[in-house]
Amino acid sequence: MSSAPIKLKGYDFFRQTLKSPKFVLAPMVASSELAYRALTRRHGATLCYTPMFHARLFSEPPNHRYRKEQWSTNAEDRPVIVQFCANDPDVLLKAARMVEDDCDAVDINLGCPQNIAKRGKYGSFLQEDWPLIEKLVKTLDENLKVPVTVKIRVFADVEKTVAYAKMVEAAGAQMLTVHGRLREQKGHVTGLADWDKIKAVKEAVNIPVLANGNILYYEDIQRCMDYTGVDGVMSAEATLYNPAIFDEKYKDMPPYSWEMALEYLEIAKEVEAITPCIKAHLFKLFQPALPIHTDLRHAMAAAKTWDDYYAVTLKLKERLQQDEATIGEENLKGQVDDRGVRQYGHWRCQVRREKRLRNDLIFFFFSSAALHSPRQVSGD
Repeated sequence: MSSAPIKLKGYDFFRQTLKSPKFVLAPMVASSELAYRALTRRHGATLCYTPMFHARLFSEPPNHRYRKEQWSTNAEDRPVIVQFCANDPDVLLKAARMVEDDCDAVDINLGCPQNIAKRGKYGSFLQEDWPLIEKLVKTLDENLKVPVTVKIRVFADVEKTVAYAKMVEAAGAQMLTVHGRLREQKGHVTGLADWDKIKAVKEAVNIPVLANGNILYYEDIQRCMDYTGVDGVMSAEATLYNPAIFDEKYKDMPPYSWEMALEYLEIAKEVEAITPCIKAHLFKLFQPALPIHTDLRHAMAAAKTWDDYYAVTLKLKERLQQDEATIGEENLKGQVDDRGVRQYGHWRCQVRREKRLRNDLIFFFFSSAALHSPRQVSGD
């Protein structure tokens, strides 16, 4: 009779199972689905998270459609970590057991700051309830075949943040992702992601730590790792606008938006991605171009099928190639203008203008006036 496989912990899990990932795609609701995970893997991502799943909806029999639409994987989709939000240890365990044979770990979301998380009492709105958090983590650690990992936000006080992280570690978490901003930092008040708090957590715990917060350009990754000492860097929103952010090939010039869109569409067709995900991704990939080509923006909004999206994408490719030929890229190679915004052609993938503006201005300030302080504006 063969014995059950040994469940690896901490750095053994990080190195042997996850293969020491440095570039990590974040869990994003309706965005880090199988097709997009595959696209980012092709362009440098070495670990991917699923979207955040609601444990109760995922595990209850009447919600079979929810589970089928939200969760899919294949042999190439590894390593992968499945993330759940929950506030009941038994419900969380039931959901986690439904995926444990098809993933490398299960992650608990303690970072979601949205109002829906407040109403449902999950995500970052559990962070004051340490006994419940401890029980959630401990239940998975003691009963799952795979390790449990946790994603948190920071507190205003660094000592409390460190104590929080150590409590999560002691409860059984085998890896920790630290989102370096407060629960209140979201939307128009996103503000700075505090790399100092991430660094403090990394120095205090004995498990692998990933940093999350404002990775907008390829060079931000190593800068974050050098300062905080983390084991890897997670990026969320920036990857939606530039899925090749982890790809060294594009470190000096981002890829063409139509190039990424066509590659994504081929993957989406192969894995039968649901069309709402396709629409959302294409709008983000083409966000610099759609305000210029408004007729195609309307066509994209009206699209319903894969064929519709493919046709609009081919039209955008033609238009954008014409734009590049007419305008050229001599002055659009990432030069920083007088407002601190890096300049690229609207035919290339790039983070939303307002986020680039905030990041570049803040980086300029800290680079010029406070060279040893790399705290960043939040982008994820």
